[in-house]
Amino acid sequence: MTESSPNPPESCPSIRRLMLPRDTNAVGTIFGGVILSEVDLAAAIGASENHTGSVVTVSMDKIDFKAPVYVGDLVSFYAKTERVGRTSITVRVDVWAQRRFGGADMQYVTEAMVTMVAVDKDMKPIPVVPRS
Repeated sequence: MTESSPNPPESCPSIRRLMLPRDTNAVGTIFGGVILSEVDLAAAIGASENHTGSVVTVSMDKIDFKAPVYVGDLVSFYAKTERVGRTSITVRVDVWAQRRFGGADMQYVTEAMVTMVAVDKDMKPIPVVPRS
């Protein structure tokens, strides 16, 4: 992972979410867990571009929050497939916050490498089934 991501990706985000008061912690910023939950969902969406079945999260690399997220920020989660293995898919998720929902200021928030594993109905790993 890079130390910082200077510009938001030019691609469409996998998820965009407006942060609301219910998402805040005791100091008035957005809970890190709220961001991590959306990172997990964005990674699953990214993995679904490479596999036709179910995937589950196996790991997230170290995540450092570079900037806080505030109520009213529109947060974008950009997913990009980094690697497709036999049973796993690694997805990079970059997170950007647009301050005050509609303002021009974009702030880089965090990034994560998420490893998803393809599973069957019994939650056993299976080979990745590529989309045709």
